[in-house]
Amino acid sequence: MIPTLGSFRRIVLKVGSALLVDRAKGRLNHAWLAALAEDVAELHGRGADVLVVSSGAIALGRSVLGFGLAPLKLEESQAAAGVGQIALARFWSEVLAHHGITAGQVLLTLGDTEARRRYLNARATLSKLLELRAVPVVNENDTVATSEIRYGDNDRLAARVATMVGADLLVLFSDIDGLYTAPPASDPGARHIPVVERITPAIEAMAGGAASVLSRGGMRTKIEAGQIAAAGGTHMLIADGRPKNPLRRVGEGARCTWFLTPSSPATARKTWIAGSLETHGAVRVDEGAARALRSGASLLPVGVTEVSGGFARGDAITVTGPDGRVLGRGLAAYDAAEAVRILRRSSREIEAILGYPGRAEMIHRDDLVLLAGAGADETAG
Repeated sequence: MIPTLGSFRRIVLKVGSALLVDRAKGRLNHAWLAALAEDVAELHGRGADVLVVSSGAIALGRSVLGFGLAPLKLEESQAAAGVGQIALARFWSEVLAHHGITAGQVLLTLGDTEARRRYLNARATLSKLLELRAVPVVNENDTVATSEIRYGDNDRLAARVATMVGADLLVLFSDIDGLYTAPPASDPGARHIPVVERITPAIEAMAGGAASVLSRGGMRTKIEAGQIAAAGGTHMLIADGRPKNPLRRVGEGARCTWFLTPSSPATARKTWIAGSLETHGAVRVDEGAARALRSGASLLPVGVTEVSGGFARGDAITVTGPDGRVLGRGLAAYDAAEAVRILRRSSREIEAILGYPGRAEMIHRDDLVLLAGAGADETAG
């Protein structure tokens, strides 16, 4: 069954350069962006968390620097991004502020979603912005990213961001209203596909190339984004972003393609922690902490009695009870050496001990899975 937009609590919107920038004039499409901000405000107003992954920095900067539409060298792209990113952030800040919404800029590279420590730092920043009811505006950090450390398109970056923050919906706005059996521009017999329940080799074969000189993506990267999203428990839809208020139009029944997943972000994350990670150490907890974990609480330093192994922050570690029996596993919020220093101590003492205000939890409940037999609800964490 196709879901409704109103059923989602955390939504990532990906906006491409070809939609934001008027190619003929090399300037921002102000009227379109203002209309999209209305859509964002509607979602935000009903309580949903909204993140935007926005292209456009290079497209804006190249016009200011007089580069035109010819292919750019790496250093020219980075220079254009440096100029354009300032303008892009200002535009988003202004259109969202019109609705009383604060925007926050977050620039990422491939390594920020691949390296575990940087991934956790980026996730913590995005989570805090959402907690404060801001709208993070994310873009690839094109001023420093080179071919070996970049995504090269914001479709896959948006999918990584969506799974990073536990979004339940990813919306990719494009210059087409979804997936077709063949590129409709060259095949008049191409059929629109409204729902994709699973991305198969046949679905992958339907993807074409990039359609715009300002865009580095295409249907192929959108299919790849769909695979990333589905693995993280995130639904995805591809919609035509060219008309004003494109998200409102989807809600009113405009044609699009839904990519569904049978999982949820929380379930997918728990499954990944439980079965896909090698553990790098362990912590033993007292009986009080063990009871708290079984009831769905996070693991606090005060309940930890022993630390073993050489794990780093973000590594998977085993959690054992006072009798040594394995209770579960989770992602450590501290390096092993730091964990040793704060075990048995109150979270209020962490800053005085370590010299910086760290996480209150040794393992947050969202990063913890209780194994079968450890408690009544093995996924509550």
